[in-house]
Amino acid sequence: MVSATQAAQPHWMTPLATVTPRLEQEFRFDFFDQQNGGGTQGNDYHILNWGGGKGLEIIPTYNTEVILGFPPYVQATSPKGVETDAWGDYPIFLAKYRFISANEENGNYIVTGFFQMSQPLGNNAIGTSDKITNNVWIAQPTLAFGKGWGDFDIQMTISQQYPFAALASPGNTAHQNLVNFGDPVLINTAFQYHIFEYLWPQLEVNYEYWPNGQHEGLSQVLLTPGIIFGRFKIGMDTPTRPINLIFGAGYQFSVTSNPVIANNWVATTRITF
Repeated sequence: MVSATQAAQPHWMTPLATVTPRLEQEFRFDFFDQQNGGGTQGNDYHILNWGGGKGLEIIPTYNTEVILGFPPYVQATSPKGVETDAWGDYPIFLAKYRFISANEENGNYIVTGFFQMSQPLGNNAIGTSDKITNNVWIAQPTLAFGKGWGDFDIQMTISQQYPFAALASPGNTAHQNLVNFGDPVLINTAFQYHIFEYLWPQLEVNYEYWPNGQHEGLSQVLLTPGIIFGRFKIGMDTPTRPINLIFGAGYQFSVTSNPVIANNWVATTRITF
């Protein structure tokens, strides 16, 4: 069933930051080395994020996928050198439903809807964790689509995050955190090219806009050049279905002033099955 599901869609590579509209079955682990800008707290701070909120991705039925994320482990260092090690916010699940798709022989396109929820576990973990938590429960509907032309493809997601509950934090009540969050709109676009058999260079444009909240009217644009290597066969799940290794890295940087994220090294490892 999984093989039939994936045979009916393009065979592009999942980008570094943009969530692919394709349906995948894999285990994924990401790593971020991130320098946050003054747009967040008024002071820069450095963050190491182990896991990136990724985890197990499965295709339970034709046209659907469920991602069961794991809380990332976050190490934050302030300008004063104070370090915090704790679990970050928990991406409880992301569910995908593929509306339409066609593989490379029949049009090379796809349209998919997502729905994701996340919990502010980082706040519960250490109590004073503004550096590693949003302090709010978030619901995030997304529309994703992509189109390919030969070895080149574009994948895009458009979404908005809606906080529906919040926790208090030092200096802010739960209601203040709910209002401050700002319902951000996110648009991610990945431009990708397939070279030879195993090389997938890419450029992603990551846009975020705050219609309200503490960053009301502000926006940021990040560029993420990178490359992904794969799919390398490392075993067989069934006589006809391989187990593949995929890995890649990139550098994410801001091209707008006063960014929430200034500089960010990204690495990813995936095993598909």
